Amino acid sequence: MKNVRLDKSVPIPLYFQLKELILSEIKEGNYKIGSLIPTENELSEMFDISRTTVRQAITELAQEGWLYRVKSKGTFVSKPKIDQSFIQALGSFNDQIADLGRTPSTELLDFEVIIAPVEVAKELKLKPNEKVVYIHRKRFADEDPIVMVKTYLPFNKCKFVLNHDLEKESLYPVLALHDDTQIYKIRRLIEAVEADDYDIENLNISSDKAIQQFLSIGYNVYDEPIEYSLARYRGDRNRFEVIISANSPK
Repeated sequence: MKNVRLDKSVPIPLYFQLKELILSEIKEGNYKIGSLIPTENELSEMFDISRTTVRQAITELAQEGWLYRVKSKGTFVSKPKIDQSFIQALGSFNDQIADLGRTPSTELLDFEVIIAPVEVAKELKLKPNEKVVYIHRKRFADEDPIVMVKTYLPFNKCKFVLNHDLEKESLYPVLALHDDTQIYKIRRLIEAVEADDYDIENLNISSDKAIQQFLSIGYNVYDEPIEYSLARYRGDRNRFEVIISANSPK
């Protein structure tokens, strides 16, 4: 990168040129994940530009997840975020991660029958003190923990799930073994929340990181609620794609 010069004669902002140059170096592998990039002073002198210009380029790359700063140590190359499509799809976590060329895995933390919590019973349209199958999972991409998921299923309809190994099998294909438990529709509520002690302990993050929380209610073909899941995704490892199309002209 030292032998490259920014073009001050074109109407492309210098910060953007620098940003694209650093990004190119990262994508080509010249700056490895976890490696330290030059300081703002070094980049300023290297390209004969102001530190303000350098700072803008670095800030945008950090906001987009390509870099991260460590106080008193410098700026480092991040792991690339995982582009998640599950927000608009019914596919399993394992399939989506594998499609991205990553290796999915699951750690099963809890798998038992419990009395449905009040909010869960309400959403699943259960009577007070009805039982649910409770599944608590930590899910990984390339051994990197990216999401914690708590799932509740009506016991009367879904007790057969207890006979399956959910560290090796995906839940949705298991539910699809029976017509009345196969998921055909999902309602999702999405919000950004601050990381709490649960996230810090399980997702290897610090308290200043954001969590993307998804509450999902899955319905069968008869429009009956079958699944209540609360997923907490690492904000620094995931981003979610939504595609919106205009209605076809009549």
